[in-house]
Amino acid sequence: MKASQIRQAFLEFFKKRGHTIAKSSSVIPHDDPTLLFTNAGMVQFKRTFLGEEKRRYSRATTSQKCMRAGGKHNDLENVGRTARHHTFFEMLGNFSFGDYFKEDAIRFAWEFLTEELALPKDKLYATIHEGDRPMELGADEEARGFWARYLPQERILAFPTKDNFWSMGDTGPCGPCSEILIDQGPAIGCGRPDCRPGCDCDRYLELWNLVFMQFNRSAQGALTPLPKPSIDTGMGLERVAAVLQKVPSNYDTDLFAPMMARIEELSGHKYGAAPEKDVSFKVIADHSRAAAFLIGDGALPSNEGRGYVLRRVIRRALRHGRFLGLDQPFLSKVAESVMESMQDAYPELLENRSFITRVIQNEEERFNETLDNGLRLLQTEIKRLTDEKARVIPGSLIFKLYDTYGFPIDIITDMSRESGLEVDEAGFHDFMEKQRELSRAAWKGSGDREISEALRRICSKGLSTEFLGYETTRADSTVIAMISGGEEIGSASEAMEVQLITAATPFYGAGGGQAGDRGSITGAGAKITVTDTLKLPGNLIVHTGNVEAGAVRVGDTVHLAVDEALRKDTEIHHTATHILHAVLRKVLGDHVKQAGSLVAPDRLRFDFSHFSAMTPEQLASVEQLANDQIRQNGRLSVRVMDIEEALKTGAMALFEEKYGERVRMVEIPGFSHELCGGTHTRATGDLGLFVIVQETGIAAGVRRIEALAGRHAVEYINRQRQTLNRAAVALKAPPLEVGERVEKILAQLRLLEKEIEALKASAAGRRSADLFDQAVEVGGATVLVSRIDAEDPKALREVSDKFKEKFAKGVAVLGAVAGAKVYLLVVVCGEISGRLHAGNLIKEIVKEVGGSGGGRPDMAQAGGNRPERIEDALRLAEKLIREKLA
Repeated sequence: MKASQIRQAFLEFFKKRGHTIAKSSSVIPHDDPTLLFTNAGMVQFKRTFLGEEKRRYSRATTSQKCMRAGGKHNDLENVGRTARHHTFFEMLGNFSFGDYFKEDAIRFAWEFLTEELALPKDKLYATIHEGDRPMELGADEEARGFWARYLPQERILAFPTKDNFWSMGDTGPCGPCSEILIDQGPAIGCGRPDCRPGCDCDRYLELWNLVFMQFNRSAQGALTPLPKPSIDTGMGLERVAAVLQKVPSNYDTDLFAPMMARIEELSGHKYGAAPEKDVSFKVIADHSRAAAFLIGDGALPSNEGRGYVLRRVIRRALRHGRFLGLDQPFLSKVAESVMESMQDAYPELLENRSFITRVIQNEEERFNETLDNGLRLLQTEIKRLTDEKARVIPGSLIFKLYDTYGFPIDIITDMSRESGLEVDEAGFHDFMEKQRELSRAAWKGSGDREISEALRRICSKGLSTEFLGYETTRADSTVIAMISGGEEIGSASEAMEVQLITAATPFYGAGGGQAGDRGSITGAGAKITVTDTLKLPGNLIVHTGNVEAGAVRVGDTVHLAVDEALRKDTEIHHTATHILHAVLRKVLGDHVKQAGSLVAPDRLRFDFSHFSAMTPEQLASVEQLANDQIRQNGRLSVRVMDIEEALKTGAMALFEEKYGERVRMVEIPGFSHELCGGTHTRATGDLGLFVIVQETGIAAGVRRIEALAGRHAVEYINRQRQTLNRAAVALKAPPLEVGERVEKILAQLRLLEKEIEALKASAAGRRSADLFDQAVEVGGATVLVSRIDAEDPKALREVSDKFKEKFAKGVAVLGAVAGAKVYLLVVVCGEISGRLHAGNLIKEIVKEVGGSGGGRPDMAQAGGNRPERIEDALRLAEKLIREKLA
């Protein structure tokens, strides 16, 4: 079976058994602040398992895009060197949310493997949890009993907690698990006589893990049975494909064949011909998949978090490309083979083709520049170490070259050996381990908002809020929960800060970049000023505010009123954001994707993928096209439909959003249509005016536009006009001639500055001549020790340069005071550099002025903070020079 057939067979098998096929979620989790990447099929169901989110079905099945690299999965260097390691992979899974449990999970797995895939029954093993005394948990005899229906007891094996017990975290749902293994035969194994299930070799290969979530773990570690036990399973598509296709490595399956063929075509090498080159083939194939899917889901290369992992993945692939002789950009071409071969299961890859290839090409260009810089640095350091008679390249330098410049240690080793130097590999590995520790410690989550424990408890009760804000800004409803000080409360009185939840609300909860509504909640003498509104998973809308008067209780009927002026301003900026997005794609190209946004009452901020600063002409064109669209006064159309239907219309889905099965499509007919849950104006003409305030870069490949619309745009233009008029009055010119007048004045200033510089140079020359007259001869060398007037070290260097031009053999010590700072400079020229070391001299004299410094044998600089001691420093310099040269 081809991998695509296995994937389809799996989903159809479970669909026939009452499971809903859920679309794979993004490889970037959008509502789990604890995760770097989606690393398992259950991630999109995590809140469902925790009871914070309800779904319309109790059984689900998926083929989930997963990524394991970075954080605790930081074993990137193993990818390519083993048969099974991957960064990106697909996980097939079936899930039960309080529906069926162990018996059916085991039965489904057995039927699929032995009947659908026709795997030999006599080669299959199952593992169960052996129990855990500290957890007061016995062996999972229940699972053993169900497995005994299909397997003999000798092929049902018990393993300890580290292998066969799974938990979502330190607390929460957890339970024993049962793994299904297949014996691939001694030819695949390690050959040891004691090889058996549990061995690290690939003979007894884990195919499928069934997790029986039956307990809830408290903060104290106590396990209590869940009222509705659940099932979470995962089977790697790449592994099962390798088994069915009877190949020894996942990389030999049809999943990787298109990438291997493309690499062969580009490099001229043959996969399978040379083991070391095969490593590079595997790395490039794996990493091209990871890059395509990560970028397709909105990740961009950067120096932190997910972006850093993506950058390392791309650069590692590029390094291995060089091992195959691929010196020109190639990775985007390999990634295209990923998109083409995976388009049936993941059509979004081809839809984002130009964007993905542009990002990879841009990173390839950056890497080539970085690699050249790294080569120069390595050559410089090798020369320095050789000159200093050193024998070892330190681990810190190797790590810097690896981490900053993407250098593989083999290149460093080869270049070092050519120069007769050894490599401190142990030191390098120490730095690598420290980096892994820092990476694990530094990951603070995805930036998504974490839910407080009090709100978690409310979510788990199944409470939700009906949103009425598309139709109205005022409504009456019932208070169903309140929180203050992190605890759920029954009533709140004057001066208390509260989070209040009602059964229904017209308040928009912050989401999709749109700020939450503000306003007031009143009732029975109580008044609450709402300062923010949040929307949490499970459609729970939380109003945050202060009780200004009276008291409010759970169960009270209250009147909710949104600040309509602020809401209108927010709607104007939200519609402006949609217009801006569409216009940017027209002006810059369809590689432009939204990478983040803020829609507030007083402004909008729009982050988008683009690889260079926009020109003034492009910005003007964007502004003009946006205002053209506003003047057309097109009426917005909003439709609610199934997500698959919406995507078929070409509607844009945004990277940073998580969509449900039913979505709102906001359309400006003939111009823009996006999936969007925010609030909007009725027509584009409601915006009135759109102006761009500024465009900047915020990360590699990400630009940001800040803009205004509506009355805030008019106010901005008025402020600009007032400023221009003031400038016109000051320059005694009509407003439209201010620019021309300023250019003339600046040209005159530049001429005057040149004249001033010429006068300064002339005066400096005369001062230098006078200064050099103070020089004396000591031991056949010209010696100048003097305090001069200088504002900074640069001025000292200019004088020292003139000294070197005038005297072939000499030493100058120059000092200056600027405010509370002391600057010192020593320059040594000619043959006396063997008798006097500038760096050593300055280290001695700078102590007099309370500072530190150093430098080369021929030039050194230092600074101090005791200006009253500068004369002492200069006298010491003269004394030391005479001792050295006399």
